[in-house]
Amino acid sequence: MSTTLIPITVSTRKSANQHDRLIQISEPLLNQLNIGDKQHLYISIGKIIASVTIQSIDLAENELILPENILKCFRLPIQRYTFQANYQSNTHTLKLGPVIGLLTNFKFDEGEEPDFRSIHQFCEELHQIVTENGGFFYVFSYDNLATKGYYFHKEKWVAEELPLPDVIYNRIHSRRLEQQKPFKEFRRTLELLMIPLFNDRFLSKWEVYQQIHNEDSLQSAIPVTQIYSKEKLYELAQKYDMVFIKPIHGSQGRNIIKLSKAEANSYHASFTAEHEPLQEYFSLEEAYEHLRPIVQNGIYIIQQGIPFMTFDSRTMDFRVLCHKKHPAQWNITSIVARIGAKQEFVSNLARGGTVMRPLEALRTCMDPKKAHKVLAQIKELALEIAAVTSSQTKGMIGELGIDIGVDIEGKPWLIEVNSKPSKSFKLENGKIRPSAKAIAQFCTTLVFDSVRNAQAP
Repeated sequence: MSTTLIPITVSTRKSANQHDRLIQISEPLLNQLNIGDKQHLYISIGKIIASVTIQSIDLAENELILPENILKCFRLPIQRYTFQANYQSNTHTLKLGPVIGLLTNFKFDEGEEPDFRSIHQFCEELHQIVTENGGFFYVFSYDNLATKGYYFHKEKWVAEELPLPDVIYNRIHSRRLEQQKPFKEFRRTLELLMIPLFNDRFLSKWEVYQQIHNEDSLQSAIPVTQIYSKEKLYELAQKYDMVFIKPIHGSQGRNIIKLSKAEANSYHASFTAEHEPLQEYFSLEEAYEHLRPIVQNGIYIIQQGIPFMTFDSRTMDFRVLCHKKHPAQWNITSIVARIGAKQEFVSNLARGGTVMRPLEALRTCMDPKKAHKVLAQIKELALEIAAVTSSQTKGMIGELGIDIGVDIEGKPWLIEVNSKPSKSFKLENGKIRPSAKAIAQFCTTLVFDSVRNAQAP
């Protein structure tokens, strides 16, 4: 059962003195929050709690006025806010929030605005939707927790000492950084502070395969996958007309090898990496020798290749973006067809791919009735994969990008699961993408439901 939230406006007044703890609130809001005629209560914002005295005055119905020194106590900039509010009568605490922190690694020079790289515009969208719905949003680096964050003010990101967040959304760009000792120590600090973190970390392709391939309902939609070795190369390349060799920690379609069977047991290799193309055809032994220096410095999987439907002779697949509505339910936020660039066998936007509406793309390959049926099957598969992956992964997952291909018979197949789906695609006309709205909603639900559960008798 979700917590009932009330959006309120918080404005400030000059403090009468340094010990000013008097908050002013309208009578209708007191009644709406079920505070009643109490004279004292606690206010909680982020991880800070302050004791205050209540004064009921004639105000706009959902308005609350704080003295500036209380706002400074919460380490919030002096400005007007909209917050979601919930009163917990058993602890006499008025929770205002949520305070959402986005964790990422970024470059900045002292005195200059930071560059959040591929998620920069997305951060602005999150600020906008959190501010409109109620809450406070900022961006920070893991080595600056509790010392400095960046909040959006007058069209620029401003550095300030800000409150510890209620919840953290992990958008670290580097897999390597997540494995280093300082970041692991940061994670332990969050556990001590009881600050939830999602999406917990990058997922490897092999980890996801191990989690889901034994699910009876999913087995027929997952290509045969093995850890790459000479033996597995021979086994799968001889069994299937096409195999893909992928780094288990790869992303954005980089460093993928496509090995295709030709006549007379010869093979041809294609690359998405910056390798010289191999124009010749090779035996499996020769192909293995050519690939060995490429794969020797990492762990790769080898995967059954599926002949997917194409669009204008170009690669086509479907990116399904899934978000948790609350801890037990996944929803589909958006779905697009991705069309690969010419001469590319992957569809990633980072490699020149483009997007189009999924039904429009499917209708180029099948009649409208079947297109609707296949799209429904894609969505059903994505939701099941999201649910299984999140239930079997240590840590909290609230967002997944699931890539699905459709074979020439119209059957959906899983390609891969991304725990940090790309946000580089930009919307025009100041629009806020559905994923920003979904993340803001998930954070709000997570924070207030956890407060209710922690304070329940």
